Amino acid sequence: MTVNHTIIIAEAGVNHNGDLDLARRMVAAAKKAGADYVKFQTAIPELVISTFAPKAEYQKETTGSDESQLEMCRKIHLPLSDYAGLKKYCDEVGIGFMSTPFDLVSIDCLAGLGMDYWKIPSGEITNLPYLRKIAGKGGSVILSTGMSTLAEVEAAVEVLEAGGMTRDNIILLHCTTQYPTPFEAVNLRAMDALRTLGCRSVGYSDHTVGIAVPVAAVAMGATVIEKHFTLDRTLPGPDQKASLEPDELEAMVREIRQIEPALGSADKVVTEAEWPNIEVARKSIVAARRIARGEVFTEENLTVKRPGSGISPMRWDEVIGGVSPADFEPDQLIFFEI
Repeated sequence: MTVNHTIIIAEAGVNHNGDLDLARRMVAAAKKAGADYVKFQTAIPELVISTFAPKAEYQKETTGSDESQLEMCRKIHLPLSDYAGLKKYCDEVGIGFMSTPFDLVSIDCLAGLGMDYWKIPSGEITNLPYLRKIAGKGGSVILSTGMSTLAEVEAAVEVLEAGGMTRDNIILLHCTTQYPTPFEAVNLRAMDALRTLGCRSVGYSDHTVGIAVPVAAVAMGATVIEKHFTLDRTLPGPDQKASLEPDELEAMVREIRQIEPALGSADKVVTEAEWPNIEVARKSIVAARRIARGEVFTEENLTVKRPGSGISPMRWDEVIGGVSPADFEPDQLIFFEI
């Protein structure tokens, strides 16, 4: 049986708070936890956020309302010059490097680093110039779809297609853009709607508290899981409180790796592990009392008991009315030419 390997992305995001040393420590923690990739967020804040852009409510709750969104983001982003070194460190540690670009200059910065996937965040799904720029770079895309209708997702996919990408190179992530996401707002079944767009596969980007929902998403067929993590939830920053700490990230990876072989196939068959138990758990037709040779089998002199190595009770009607070919003691398995 082939076991599908779920791509697990440990989303460091901006939880390094602009500290390169902390970012490197997060790389090491993601590797230790067993993630396939560690992902950052690359941006020139002035190219992403206007001076008039307000903070989201969750950002006000986690970082206060005294500063603007732009002022907040200036503090927590690394300069573009740091990403080549981070990519090199990921290679040394042995974990895949990814980063989400949030502006056109950042796309160019990341293009030369050799990422396996472009990661498009939910907020850029309606950004036509951005989508065209990504499409022009080629490669594979993981597209988060938070805050989007199915029609908006399809429109974004069509832009990527028009730019030269194929749906076979696009993975769609279901996502609910709220930090943390209430469980009643998750709607994992929306992955089924995303599958109708015919892209390579569908995954899930999680913002809930804990690890139950991403594990459930894998059980429902998600091929990629993205989850925010931090070294310490008490650190300042907008995303820390909705992130896993390293031991929790490791637990999520472990649970997902256990779920993968359990998924099996869509065929309902007797598994290799079950075969030895069939004889033990199933039943056969046996003598309910002593039966003499030549006696007619009836519902009074036959019954059904374990083991399952004799005639199946599903053939009960074929045995009833037949003539006993031998003497049988109580509980003895019946043998009979049917």
